[in-house]
Amino acid sequence: MDELRPVEMQVGILSNADGSAMVSLGKTKAIAAVYGPRELHPKHRQNNERAILQCNYVMAPFSTNERVRPGPSRRSVEISKVTREALEPALFLEDFPRTTIDVYIIVLQAHSGTRTAGINAASLALADAGVQMKDLVSAVAVGKINGNYVMDLAGKEEEVTQCDIPVAYMPRYKKLTLLQMDGDLPDKDVKNLIKLAVKGCETLYDKQRKALLGKWSKEGKV
Repeated sequence: MDELRPVEMQVGILSNADGSAMVSLGKTKAIAAVYGPRELHPKHRQNNERAILQCNYVMAPFSTNERVRPGPSRRSVEISKVTREALEPALFLEDFPRTTIDVYIIVLQAHSGTRTAGINAASLALADAGVQMKDLVSAVAVGKINGNYVMDLAGKEEEVTQCDIPVAYMPRYKKLTLLQMDGDLPDKDVKNLIKLAVKGCETLYDKQRKALLGKWSKEGKV
């Protein structure tokens, strides 16, 4: 109940992006690509004091048993927004005025936890791109099933949980950057589930660090 699904992380998987990563949480698989910081056009959209982070989350048409309709949906727009808000606290956006940092997330295979897999992949891709960061962002979803607290909801667990709580976390700063809740639970349960989510995020954080160090050691950067 308190364990993550099998986790796989790879960094630098796309040669045409400034930074990229792939994250698998069980059967859920997401890739992220980062471009920038680069000058933002048209110029009237530029911010003279900081970079603008733009996130685009989509699910591939073949990612689920039923074909996903191509193009943006209300869900993809909402997840793109919360992903941006989860990542922004970790970035030194003020160091790159008048620029944009573009993050693209594609879910290749969905089996619950697609937004958290996407956030984990995007954080790795930003680090791979060399974007200055205060910390990595790790994310996991938790819930309660038959009186038990469950980490990293998967498949049917997400369907029967009393509450689905996606959490994103910056371990060095001990700061939550995303906290959503779908369901209704007493305060005590919510607090215990957040503690469980933080435990999962810290485990994912170690795996993120190892993925980055593995790539950098091969390139002779460490």
